[in-house]
Amino acid sequence: RDLTDISLLERFIHLRYVDLSKNKLKDLSPLSSLTQLLWLKVDGNLLTSASMQELPYLQVISCDRNRIMDFEGITHPLLANLSLKENKIQTVLGLSRDQLFSLQVLELRGNEIKTTAGLGVSKLKKLYLAKNIICSLEGLEEFEQLEILHLRDNKLEALDGFSDSMKCLQYLNLRSNGIKSFQEVEKLQVLPMLQALVLMENPCAEEPNYRLEVLSRLPQLQRLDKEPVEEEEREEAEKIRQARKEKEK
Repeated sequence: RDLTDISLLERFIHLRYVDLSKNKLKDLSPLSSLTQLLWLKVDGNLLTSASMQELPYLQVISCDRNRIMDFEGITHPLLANLSLKENKIQTVLGLSRDQLFSLQVLELRGNEIKTTAGLGVSKLKKLYLAKNIICSLEGLEEFEQLEILHLRDNKLEALDGFSDSMKCLQYLNLRSNGIKSFQEVEKLQVLPMLQALVLMENPCAEEPNYRLEVLSRLPQLQRLDKEPVEEEEREEAEKIRQARKEKEK
């Protein structure tokens, strides 16, 4: 509707669900009086900030396709799902970890983030960071409850930064990065629960016996590049692993 002014909404203090997508909004401050708000969608506006007064019951925010540059002013204590896809975010510093203690799903696809440093929200279960420019992984040891991590289409060449404290991580997507060697893949051995790994469209995926080389290093995988691991493959990979052990001796 090409709305630029939503000050009228200040009167509707009992609103619970608000969708203001595809307008021309630059300011969310009129929503600060909606203290009963549970769900807010403001995709496709002209926002440079998602800052609002703390709303005690707000659980879901979607601000996709705006011009938001940081996390300032996002401090809602019950917020469980935050989506900031396709914005202009360069750094995750400013994420109010001490206030966003309910956050479980964080969607940051298509931004300009270079590092994961500062992202350690303790209860986070799903983190989507595809289509950024991430070249280093830092601070991952704080993700003790993380189950899903998407890092597709980034600039990763090394897999340092994963930690054995990530004891819940089951799914890891590293498609379309710059991982060249299986020595880097070996660093994922610290992830005790990793079951599904996506590595296609990395240089290492062009190597001969690629699947067997990966499975010989990560025998617990159930799926590799969306394909289930067959029992025959598993046996073949185990032979390669044993042969490598002998060679190292």
